[in-house]
Amino acid sequence: MDLKRITSGLIVAIALIIILLIQNNIIIGILFTIISIVAMHEYLNAISKICKPQKWLAYVSCVIVAIINYIPDQYLSKTLMISIPTVILILFIQIIITNMKTTFKDVAYTFLGICYIPLFLMFLSLIDGMENGKILLGYVFMAAWGTDTFAYCIGKRLGKHKFSKVSPKKSIEGCIAGTLGAVILMFIYTIILNNCFSFEYSYAIVIIAGILLSLIGQIGDLSASCIKRYVDIKDYSKLLPGHGGMLDRIDSVLFIAPFAYILFTMI
Repeated sequence: MDLKRITSGLIVAIALIIILLIQNNIIIGILFTIISIVAMHEYLNAISKICKPQKWLAYVSCVIVAIINYIPDQYLSKTLMISIPTVILILFIQIIITNMKTTFKDVAYTFLGICYIPLFLMFLSLIDGMENGKILLGYVFMAAWGTDTFAYCIGKRLGKHKFSKVSPKKSIEGCIAGTLGAVILMFIYTIILNNCFSFEYSYAIVIIAGILLSLIGQIGDLSASCIKRYVDIKDYSKLLPGHGGMLDRIDSVLFIAPFAYILFTMI
């Protein structure tokens, strides 16, 4: 299992490097959209055990990830403000025209998936469109996957105190190690940027941001586990041996993305 996990991890790492090196925003938008569709497919399959989600609307919503950077800045906030009410409107129209064969539970889980996957993932595209966006994306992925890697490695060997019944294998020691590991990675990354590429990022801000984003990422991981426990599955799919599905791999990234965007725009 560990060999499969390492191999899959290397594949994901290579894919990440490719994403960070590609300068074409159209290609990046398409890649993020594909990731969103795959993750949405896994989510819909999972919740289909307990409801009948409106799959067509869920898949269509993934398009926002590709087009968000092409919406003029002056219309961006208005577009986002109107998109959520529009989705809710469409979902309730579906209830009405089907004479309630589509239930409130069906639309509620569909709406959750739309907010959880394409809406959160959209912020990766927004970060990518910022000045030095590729560099900033590096911080996002380090906060997410640095936390996951250190938490797994340390927690597996030294973890004694269980953290939550939501994810029985996670330990307090692993959670602490994950945050420390992510912050160290981000700190080293900042040293390289400042000394080799003439950036002037604040080390203190990077440390604070690293702690916050790592903790948010761990909440994201546990949130994905909540859904899996509720529908009684171990992984969302077997797409990445040793890791599970796409959604298993990006669950922490999804939660980090919007908060990282807010932090980057503030600092």
